[in-house]
Amino acid sequence: MNFGFTEEQSMVRKMVRDFVDKEIMPYISEWDAKGHSEPRILERLAELDLMGVCIPEEYGGSGMDYNTLAIVCEELERGDTAFRTAVSVHTGLNSMTLLQWGNEEQKQKYLVPQAKGEKLAAFGLTEPNAGSDVAALQTTAVKDGDHYILNGSKTWISLCDTADHFLVFAYTDKSKNHHGISCFIVERDMPGFSSKAIKGKLGIRAGNTGEIFFDSIRVPKENLLGKEGEGFKIAMAALDNGRFTVAAGACGTTMACLEASIKYCEERKTFGKEIGKHQLVQQMIAKMEAGLEMSRLLVFRAGWLKNQGKRNTRETSLAKWQACDFANDAANDAVQIHGAYGYSNEYPVERYLRNSKAPVIYEGTREIHTIMQAEYVLGYRQDKPLRNTLPAWPFEEALNKI
Repeated sequence: MNFGFTEEQSMVRKMVRDFVDKEIMPYISEWDAKGHSEPRILERLAELDLMGVCIPEEYGGSGMDYNTLAIVCEELERGDTAFRTAVSVHTGLNSMTLLQWGNEEQKQKYLVPQAKGEKLAAFGLTEPNAGSDVAALQTTAVKDGDHYILNGSKTWISLCDTADHFLVFAYTDKSKNHHGISCFIVERDMPGFSSKAIKGKLGIRAGNTGEIFFDSIRVPKENLLGKEGEGFKIAMAALDNGRFTVAAGACGTTMACLEASIKYCEERKTFGKEIGKHQLVQQMIAKMEAGLEMSRLLVFRAGWLKNQGKRNTRETSLAKWQACDFANDAANDAVQIHGAYGYSNEYPVERYLRNSKAPVIYEGTREIHTIMQAEYVLGYRQDKPLRNTLPAWPFEEALNKI
């Protein structure tokens, strides 16, 4: 076991931290208050080669390992959850799924420009009546010659108004239950596509989230990802990658809460001494530190398994569940430490608290992950080998074996 960062990983962490400090921190309070999604941030991430961090260089990415993606997500969420979410969806849910399941033509057409940051990508699984219960989705895709006719809608889709490409899951054979779900690559400019942002969110207000609609969209058969009926497996594999990035981002929220609380402990005095001298405040600070370190260990273990090319559904589920809970608890304690000021946007901790709630819900609620972990321990759940796997890292060695 090696718990140290490589020189490259340390450089990436510093680069992203400096970027967050200079280009996000001074403006995020205003963006959040206005519900403004700043497009320049994603453009800058592309300029820094951070939109395809763990995509092989031959497909337009930076070719770094999966734990470097975790580092990027942690540092971005230290600035705000909205920007980590964008990378999670674009890279974790979409691009890594194309890397794992796409054929060479699909990779060249869609993955390469996404990894370069020239095109923005999103993921369409959730529906108004289909969240944790994926098999309840209503979107359909009917074969018609060389096309599929796609009808339906998706909701709570990040980058709904800005993404160029979407991975969309739909039933091609409803009689087969979840074995009848397939996955399609949908382009925004395909006739019949539309989107609408959701307003009034509790948190992640600086991110674009909403609904996408499919009105008899003709999707070429070449845009079927994987095989017909393989969509459920593809979706679950994609969530392994998305959950990994969510867990890494949660570490960033906990880190931000800790930094803000330490700063306030040094500024605020009560009963003749800094509030950091009070033991009950120290208890909350200690919980944040413990949560941060435990979360990182879980995240980097999952990333290590990804680097080895090994299945990591169980480990990633545990990391996502625990890291998001730790972050939510840290944000709650950070508000408490700040007292009445924590209830005001004069300090950032109220935003951390609002933002920390969504990750406890999306990409598998804490209740879903609790059940998953219990079923693993009891022997009721076992992960079967997938037809396609993510390439191990270093990518050159893995791709040469294919």
